[in-house]
Amino acid sequence: MIKIFLHTLGCPKNIADSEIMLNQLQLNNFKISNSPQDANVVIVNTCGFINDAKEESLEYIFDMISLKQSGKLEKIYVTGCLSERYRSDLKKNIPEVDGFFGVYELEAVLKKLNGKSFSKELYKHSLITPNHYAYVKISDGCNHRCSFCSIPSFKGKYKSKKISSIIKEMENMPVTVKEINLVAQDITYYGKDLYGKNSLAELLKKISKSRYKGWIRLLYAYPSRFPLEILDIILENKNFCNYLDIPIQHISDVVLKSMRRGITRKNTELLIEKIRQRVPGISLRTSLIVGYPAETKKEFKELLSFVKEIKFDRLGVFTYSGEEGTQSFSLLDKISQKEKENRKSIILEAQREISYEYNSKKVGKYFDVLIDEEDSEFYIARSEFDAPDIDNLVWIKKQKNNKSNIGDLVNVKITGYSDFDLYAAISEPKRLS
Repeated sequence: MIKIFLHTLGCPKNIADSEIMLNQLQLNNFKISNSPQDANVVIVNTCGFINDAKEESLEYIFDMISLKQSGKLEKIYVTGCLSERYRSDLKKNIPEVDGFFGVYELEAVLKKLNGKSFSKELYKHSLITPNHYAYVKISDGCNHRCSFCSIPSFKGKYKSKKISSIIKEMENMPVTVKEINLVAQDITYYGKDLYGKNSLAELLKKISKSRYKGWIRLLYAYPSRFPLEILDIILENKNFCNYLDIPIQHISDVVLKSMRRGITRKNTELLIEKIRQRVPGISLRTSLIVGYPAETKKEFKELLSFVKEIKFDRLGVFTYSGEEGTQSFSLLDKISQKEKENRKSIILEAQREISYEYNSKKVGKYFDVLIDEEDSEFYIARSEFDAPDIDNLVWIKKQKNNKSNIGDLVNVKITGYSDFDLYAAISEPKRLS
């Protein structure tokens, strides 16, 4: 029997793809291994977005080649973004790999293995996340042409999934799943290619009426065309987390124009104001890029001042790296990596202080949290204001009279705080959500 190990690198969109592929492999009676050392075949689902991700993907591929050369592995197949973006170079330079497949060729992997096509069970996931949360990809590709981003060059134009397909995918999740994260390169463009108009609100309304009744989280909303009508849906439906991830990337008009973001500082501030007014208490996450070629010390100071003024609930920072095939690659990258890292540290320190301030105001309050992990002393959980893997945690002290399990949704009282995390006790008596 062929035993397959599937290794996934990169973003949640890759995780969703791998889970679909894994389900199809199981439906075709392949045995799934928990490690490459116990497999005949390894499939590597790669990321090819930025340099660090590309290097991680290549390093893993070469590790698998070493395993193959030692006689412990028969076949290596590579799929995903790296393979899509650099297929011809990879074929030429890494002949030890038995096949390269692009991001839209999941079915081709199965055909290579046994000549069969995907079955009607396409809407099912075999989870590689913990059993209580999952990712559902609502689209692929992107129609935006941000100067720093290579994704449209190899993933192509925006491709929405049908609303009916997304609903089936969510309703077919294992019963253990209590949180679904809807992901796309940009969720705000959803449906324009299929239905001729922005259809995110329609999708969310249909989801709210579906059989799935767990948490629903929205990830990666482009700010320039944000559909304000979705805010009422978030406010009126308790299943939708009071959370939005809106990567603004920068705030200086000079930098935004060079980045080709299609929005100004003024309109960004107006959007944030409207969101906070319409959905009081919403948790806003953003991502920033520092060290972009158009970012002088003046633009960086403007960004830092903005971060301190707006006070995002959650924030991530990337240092700029030029990507071949992008418009910004031709710009003179005159900011040293040391200075980029310094600017990143300054922004993160400002965010640490903001997070500390927010957390201090939560002591004594009650929240529903989802338990992700546990150790000998604590259950490690998240509130609806925190996405998996990237946001803050809630540490719940274990008590003999309040035993819980990973995947449980429990109500807690906040008892303490640190810069980024909260400390809590399971409420006694247990409060209703």
